[in-house]
Amino acid sequence: MIYTDTRDKSVKVNFQTAVMNGMNASTGGLYIPVEFPKLESSFINRIPEPSFREVAFNMAKPYVEGEIPDADLESLIIDAYPFTSQVVPVDPVTYVLELFHGPTCAFKDFGARFMARVMSYFNRNENDNLHILVATSGDTGSAVGSAFHNVPGIDVTILYPDGKISPLQEKQLSTFTGNVRALKVKGTFDDCQKLVKTAFTDTELRNKFRLSSANSINISRLLPQSFYYMYSSLVVKNRIPQDSKIENPSIICIVPSGNFGNLTSGLIAREMGAPIAGFVAATNSNHTVPDWIATGNYEARPSVSTLSNAMDVGAPSNYERISAMYSLEQVRSLFASYWTDDEGTLDAIRSCHSNTGYIIDPHGAVGWKAWNDIRGGKMAELINGTLKTDINEPGLTANVPEWGKAAADKKAVGIILETAAPAKFGATVVKAIGREPSMPERLEKVMSLPDNAIPMEKDYESFKEYLMSSL
Repeated sequence: MIYTDTRDKSVKVNFQTAVMNGMNASTGGLYIPVEFPKLESSFINRIPEPSFREVAFNMAKPYVEGEIPDADLESLIIDAYPFTSQVVPVDPVTYVLELFHGPTCAFKDFGARFMARVMSYFNRNENDNLHILVATSGDTGSAVGSAFHNVPGIDVTILYPDGKISPLQEKQLSTFTGNVRALKVKGTFDDCQKLVKTAFTDTELRNKFRLSSANSINISRLLPQSFYYMYSSLVVKNRIPQDSKIENPSIICIVPSGNFGNLTSGLIAREMGAPIAGFVAATNSNHTVPDWIATGNYEARPSVSTLSNAMDVGAPSNYERISAMYSLEQVRSLFASYWTDDEGTLDAIRSCHSNTGYIIDPHGAVGWKAWNDIRGGKMAELINGTLKTDINEPGLTANVPEWGKAAADKKAVGIILETAAPAKFGATVVKAIGREPSMPERLEKVMSLPDNAIPMEKDYESFKEYLMSSL
């Protein structure tokens, strides 16, 4: 497979180069495949559906062909995924895709563990360490740290915004030792992301160190996240006749979105043949992309802090990939866009619990609220012209996707991505429903570990000086 650059289509590199460089230092662009091969219809239509690992192998194979032999790829996938995603029906037309059954209880485990094994595979014959730089607004850092901890030949530096993530999330980041270190930056996630991106375009730094990225800037984090979109859509397709008995419904993925890497992964799955009609880009008060979809103007802005902190991104990196893959009109045909504020998030946690008994985290709650409004009549109102929309007010933006009529006519089912265990946001859940969510044992253990995070200013020179003296 050949990979090109979102900013320069003349760029042609292989998978290893795209993975190990993270992004194109000469242009600042992000790598994307030149094509998205479709899986065989016989595989997609198999009953019962293929296992998650089968899906992962068949989806990954064309992207690594000629660089990772099949036997090595199969071993890599088996090692990466001792867990799987779980599809939980909560009502006849709504499924929650639980993505928190990995070691750090967040969806980032799916991408980070695949990426760590791919990088280790490509790095096996190198003499110098590979240095991973990653910015996180919540769960990316802990997933990356866990995936790379004690991996020979690789060092990891995680940047997170001091005081702007949940206490448990911070514990997961600040307690690493050995080859993984965390910097708590006096700023926002956007400041952290800017430091990482600037480092990748710093010639002096790159001449001294081998650098790569590990958030959704890196294509090897993005591709494996497409696996669970394919898998869940096949599971749901086969369940629909028993659950809702809707004939040929549209399957919609409702994606809590911050940096928009997860939604981009969904687009890849759809391009490869996943039976997904479209997506809901569901965000919090950082609604840069919904505004773009509504108005046609993309305007990055400073991020603001919310209860769904992993989505607190005002300048999402993967807008660049989405806009390189699709025109605005194509995006509008695929996406509904929606945002809510903290009050709406708390209301959604309460609503989901009271209606279904399911306890959902603040990020999944944004998705629940979007889907509940869409299927509850808001899409029909939007189509009929009776819904007043304002990009500065929570709710649906003024865009009707191709699947909008199916949703309005009750001929759609939704898959809500539940991206993190509710226990990671216990205080918010308690505020919403008055009870603590259950705490996975692997999260309890981390709370007793000592903090090792290093304070860091948000200016680039301080960051560069630290890297030059510490790596």
